[in-house]
Amino acid sequence: MRFLTAAIVALCAFAVPAAAQTPPSAEELRNYAGLHAAAAKGDVVEIERLVKSGEKIDIQDNRSRTPLHVAAYQKKYDAARTLMRLGANPNALEFQKYDIITIAAVADDVEMLKVAIAGGGKATNITSPYVGTALIAAAHLGHDEVVRTLIKAGAPLDHINNLHWTALIESIVLGNGGKRHTESLKALVEAGANVNIADRNGTTPLALAKGRGYAEMVAILEKAGAK
Repeated sequence: MRFLTAAIVALCAFAVPAAAQTPPSAEELRNYAGLHAAAAKGDVVEIERLVKSGEKIDIQDNRSRTPLHVAAYQKKYDAARTLMRLGANPNALEFQKYDIITIAAVADDVEMLKVAIAGGGKATNITSPYVGTALIAAAHLGHDEVVRTLIKAGAPLDHINNLHWTALIESIVLGNGGKRHTESLKALVEAGANVNIADRNGTTPLALAKGRGYAEMVAILEKAGAK
């Protein structure tokens, strides 16, 4: 049974937001036109020209990606700033229900994350097919600076996704117990995340950390009153 549980957890690791995102493929990038092409290239002058000429700023490709989604995926910071300044929706969701905040969080792209927040992106958005948040995605991946940035931006600390995991739980069960996952957990605990919300099996974060032998995480949780 223990081996079966471990196998299920391992499979779930491939089913969470990081793996589910679908950036534009090389073929899609080649075939883009208009604002999507300008965003992919980071061509601010062309973005300004196209919007002035009347192109719809939140036009979608066949996967519901707006030019702003494309700029986020391609790490075109000035293009993203320009699109939002001209009225692009920073909270739009593409076909898998990802916004630019979550795209940046998964990419460990702190600069794009800050651009998105400054442009009106909400760290409170519920995103992904897993009904999660950018904070959960970042904690899962151990993107500790992203975690801290999202916490500062007001991300919900105790949101439970449809796997019945919080950001705190994901930092344990989908992490490796290393420095960045531990720092992510520490940031969540220090911000006031509930250390006793259990998974759907009733297993607490402390028990999950103990079961994996993550001693530093165990110490942080115990100090915070975890049971």
